[in-house]
Amino acid sequence: MRNAAGILGIIAGLMGIVVGLVGYGYAELTANVPEVGETFWLLENPDYIRAMSFLAPLFAIAGGAMAKTRALWAGIALLLSCAAFYTAFGFNIGTMFPIGFAGLGGLLAIAAGKPDEEKAHF
Repeated sequence: MRNAAGILGIIAGLMGIVVGLVGYGYAELTANVPEVGETFWLLENPDYIRAMSFLAPLFAIAGGAMAKTRALWAGIALLLSCAAFYTAFGFNIGTMFPIGFAGLGGLLAIAAGKPDEEKAHF
């Protein structure tokens, strides 16, 4: 389960980078060219979109990277990534796979039966 959580987290993070680039780019575009926002739609909180465009994929990749050794922390990071994608971008065709993969990876990481290593490495 830890390996599956790691792979799902990395895939969700890589897909999320594309979502984040589009979200951040649109937030910047509507800030610099207001006519675009008037033509299509204005963002309610562009600063939140910018922050989550960076943090959501970061949490997914970090959670996937540490799923094998620190499953509880990885599961928390993956579930935070899932929540960040959903609150920032909603559930749509561009976000359904990052949300689904990060959420499933987080659940698998938390449900991993073997406890984490007892000794700290520092």
